[in-house]
Amino acid sequence: MDDERLAGGGGRAVPGSVRRRQFLLAGTGAFAASLGGCLGGDGSGDDGAGEEAPAAITIPEGATCDVCGMTIRQHPGPSAEIFYADHEPEGHENPARFDSTWEAYQYEFERDGEGWEDVAFYVTDYSAVDYETFEDGGDTLISRHYEAPSFASVADVTFVADSEVKGTMGRDLIAFGEEADAEAFQSEWGGSIVEHDGVTPEVIAGLGM
Repeated sequence: MDDERLAGGGGRAVPGSVRRRQFLLAGTGAFAASLGGCLGGDGSGDDGAGEEAPAAITIPEGATCDVCGMTIRQHPGPSAEIFYADHEPEGHENPARFDSTWEAYQYEFERDGEGWEDVAFYVTDYSAVDYETFEDGGDTLISRHYEAPSFASVADVTFVADSEVKGTMGRDLIAFGEEADAEAFQSEWGGSIVEHDGVTPEVIAGLGM
């Protein structure tokens, strides 16, 4: 695959599959991110001391996924970030960053078992961006969005899991801040509707390549 082309969603667009949404204003997005970080200890709450959770950040150029090691900006699909209270990912400061939603949950489940406490968990909100689906190599892919305003708390989105639309690491959880957008996406591309609380290790095991 041509990494730069896929990162921007520049492949052949699938007719009828483009969903045009404008980015939230930067200030509005930052407010939504900070608001999304006030809901409790499930990756979307405060830091355990009653303080506001950190807001989402733009994924740095050259940053790699903390599970698979691939360069995030060079590939299509959902992005994710997780901030932890007293731990940091190997090799860099918080947040841990990912080139797929399912890998973020896999990482979170593993770290939870090690006693890590997440204080904010953000995923690409496809209701908040101007995204495209496109075809490459026989797969239908979805564009990558890594800017801070494109993220929303996992507590504030509805996922479409295991649809025909893939990201970097295959079938994924594609998040929408508007439930109606998730339902419309599912109607077109299949998959299952699931909320954050319903994302289990068993759900994650059924995704990917």
